[in-house]
Amino acid sequence: MKKKFIYLYFLILFNSINSISQITKISNSFVPISHPRLLLLKGEENEILKEIKTDKLKRKVHNAIIQKSDEMLDLPTIKRTLIGFRLLDKSREFLKRIFYLSYAYRTTHKLVYAERAQLEMLTVASFSDWNPRHFLDVGEMATGMAIGYDWLYDYLKPEYRNIIANSIITYGLEPSLDSKNNGWLAYETNWNQVCNTGMLFGAAAVYEKQPVLALNIINRSISSIHLPMKQYAPDGGYPEGYGYWDYGTCFNVLFIASIEKIFQTDFGLSQSPGFLKTGNYYLNMVGPFGYCFNYSDCFTNNPEKTISPAMFWLANKNNDVRSIFNQLNVIKQFGLGLMDDDRLLPATLIWSLKMPFENAPKPLSNSWFGTGKTPVALMRSDWQDTDAIFVGFKGGSPSVSHSHLDIGSFVFDALGERWSMDFPMQNYNDLETKGINLWDLSQNSQRWKIFRYNNLAHSTLSFNGEYQRVNGYAPFTKTTSDSNFLSAISNLSSVYTGQVDSVSRGIAIVNKSYVIVKDEIVTCNNDVTVRWTMVTPANVQILENGNAILSQNGKKLELKVVEPLGAIIKTWSTKSTKDYEAQNNGTSLVGFEVKLPKHTKNSLTVLMLPRNKKAISIEKISPLENWAGGN
Repeated sequence: MKKKFIYLYFLILFNSINSISQITKISNSFVPISHPRLLLLKGEENEILKEIKTDKLKRKVHNAIIQKSDEMLDLPTIKRTLIGFRLLDKSREFLKRIFYLSYAYRTTHKLVYAERAQLEMLTVASFSDWNPRHFLDVGEMATGMAIGYDWLYDYLKPEYRNIIANSIITYGLEPSLDSKNNGWLAYETNWNQVCNTGMLFGAAAVYEKQPVLALNIINRSISSIHLPMKQYAPDGGYPEGYGYWDYGTCFNVLFIASIEKIFQTDFGLSQSPGFLKTGNYYLNMVGPFGYCFNYSDCFTNNPEKTISPAMFWLANKNNDVRSIFNQLNVIKQFGLGLMDDDRLLPATLIWSLKMPFENAPKPLSNSWFGTGKTPVALMRSDWQDTDAIFVGFKGGSPSVSHSHLDIGSFVFDALGERWSMDFPMQNYNDLETKGINLWDLSQNSQRWKIFRYNNLAHSTLSFNGEYQRVNGYAPFTKTTSDSNFLSAISNLSSVYTGQVDSVSRGIAIVNKSYVIVKDEIVTCNNDVTVRWTMVTPANVQILENGNAILSQNGKKLELKVVEPLGAIIKTWSTKSTKDYEAQNNGTSLVGFEVKLPKHTKNSLTVLMLPRNKKAISIEKISPLENWAGGN
């Protein structure tokens, strides 16, 4: 009776989801190809082995996987230990071990790797569950278990196959039918991409065991994953930022790559508007010396020295080797310790077949402008000079998943240093254990009380110390791609509703040598105090006449307030008084405050001038309305 109820519920749920996006359903007469059927078919590993013989960079990645697999042989097996209410770190470690060990077995035929993978799978199969209350944990665990079951199918003894297959069904597929666990089916975020991939992999791997259940889940997944894929429209931007792009997009590509192998079609998923363009977003989000534009809940503010397997799939699909310019530089420059953190690293070699890892030509454009839910402007003076200028500038809305009150904020690199920075996210569990509700995005949410999450701790504006309006949205109203005047202008007015009448921010790289940040503000029926701030890791020396010198690692940057005249630069501490918040050591806020009279038009103009051997010629600064192909 219980099983009949589950299947009835599932059919109702599936019909509801399918009404969202009509697709070609897989027929119940479908017969799957033999194992292995996920990602890499039988014998295709031989193509990888051929390529690593002649391509030294691919060989470097292969050797990193084998070396890490050797290290895994002596590790304790994974334990079911939660951090807060999450099992996610264990699920991720499990997926990494199984993917690496299974790859090592298929490419070397050494039994020791299969033996260890089997032990890991039997251990996880003995867990009480895979923590379905936080279904991301199940999604990643099921992905790893499915890869191991599928890739090692011929190695596994029949009794062990049954144990592993039953765990996929009992701990993965069946819990996904329960409405308490499957809200992610209607999400437009990375949760949908990761959980649907786990369910697809699980269902495809054990198809023969329960074909009706597996078929329904595969059809459900193909229908549901359309929702987050719509978020890449129209030009490939990803609302949740750099770190979550890698997470969501890599799993989304796992999904598409697998259904292509199994069904010889991706049911049109890769043609979703913007999806095949999204590699340009990720490519341009990294600055000249490896720091990413880490807006919103990005995992790190450190140099990005990892590679994203999804980029190789996209490059292959688009026949665009330029898009992996950054990825190949990472492989060339860094070794095992900086590559092997990616649990999906073996996919890099699968998705780059017949694509040589030679020196990729540099990208053709020095700018990329995205629209959509989270518009960003990404501009640089050069692709190959590590001292080049780079600006990442964010519009959009705080109401987007994982967003901060950071609209109008920017990062700025020059001389091989980051001068304007964004704090990385804080560990979720550290805040949740203190009773903070991080996932309420309403205006009065506790989320915005966290220092790193509000506009008072970003390189943007605040008025009378108030927070930005969560329901506002800041589009880019004008962009220019002139190599001597790269610029973007965003209308920030709606995120400051009730504080000022209107506000626009423009940022430009002028003559590849310096940066302008210009704000134009119209006040309403009250005087208002505006605070202009920039978060910086640099030492700040305040001079007279609105000037300051920022210094770090022997490099210097001049910060010059051109408007308003008489502005006094000051600094503010970034240290928190709350014991559960990060202390942000080695950083400060630099900027100025000025009172703006009611019913007036005002301009704030700040120049950022790298102090190097080249003389900088400052050009006349025009109003934002005249920023078109020149200032």
